[in-house]
Amino acid sequence: MFDKIIKFSLNNRIFVLGVSVLLMAYGFFELNRMPIDVFPDLNRPRVTIITEAHGLAPEEVETMVTVPLESALNGAPGVIQIRSSSGIGISLIYVEFDWNTDIKVNRQLVAERLQLAKANIPEDVTPAMGPITSIMGEIQFIGLQADPKKVSPLKLRTLADTLVRPRLMTIPGISQIVVMGGGVKQFHILLSSKKLAQNNISIDDVKKKISHLSVNTTGGFLNIEKSEYLVRALSRAGSIEDIGNTFIAKKNNKNILLKHLGSVEIGTKEKRGEASINGKHSVVLTIQKQPKANTVELTKKIDDLVVELRKSLPNDVQINEDLFKQSKFIENSVWNVKEALRDGAIMIAIVLFMFL
Repeated sequence: MFDKIIKFSLNNRIFVLGVSVLLMAYGFFELNRMPIDVFPDLNRPRVTIITEAHGLAPEEVETMVTVPLESALNGAPGVIQIRSSSGIGISLIYVEFDWNTDIKVNRQLVAERLQLAKANIPEDVTPAMGPITSIMGEIQFIGLQADPKKVSPLKLRTLADTLVRPRLMTIPGISQIVVMGGGVKQFHILLSSKKLAQNNISIDDVKKKISHLSVNTTGGFLNIEKSEYLVRALSRAGSIEDIGNTFIAKKNNKNILLKHLGSVEIGTKEKRGEASINGKHSVVLTIQKQPKANTVELTKKIDDLVVELRKSLPNDVQINEDLFKQSKFIENSVWNVKEALRDGAIMIAIVLFMFL
């Protein structure tokens, strides 16, 4: 068999050489298109369920939220393992499926089981599924830095939440972006106990009035001269002054507004963590990709978008897209393989030339 192959190759050298060149060209063409990743998906198809239960202790979250959800998810088709973690006001459940299952079908099964479990958990608690991602899907860190004297942490975090993150989420292949650090913007209503007592108004009364704050409602429509006119009640607050002018009660023919019972200020959410770059307080965005997405191409798209974002940011804000890139590990690994193949080919050529 081998003698015939060798004899055919020697008698048809031009044909064999042409086929070899074609195979090499096809190999180089496919090599440039092939999605190379040194970090494969190491975990089975997994669905993450995140449930916020504000005000509940870990023991209460475990008994009132986590256990009922786990009971509803047990026995679902394809489920291999269920793990959970209960903390202060939050429940995390990880549902792992068999390798040969489709993640989209798995999420549909979980959504159906969550609907059945709603009757067994508190009414104000709504479980939600996390995005489709993998354990090795964290591909890049992007940082925002600024001088605190010129740009406050609140403004820096607001830029990350309202400008940088929404623009990055438009890139196909990104599953989730987690923002850390800075200050999350909030409107703080600071009530005065003395003013509440003077007006004989309780905190519950104020809470009921502001529970529907900043909500537009409709009043139907009116027919006037064969024309329809939409009736709307515009009450959405657009500033601190609008919130302060919210009607609370009427005492002695006098309207009591929210600003008469306290003050409204712009503040930050209580921090549960912080982010820093080189020991300085900053805002860091961690980018996670979707399974089977090309890490190298996705990183290039992110870098191109960061160049455009840099033009939109204030001059005092610096954006650094090179804090961490998983693509560098891939590129270095591919280069090491190319270098090894090149050196090996040269050594084999030298040995064949010497002995043949």
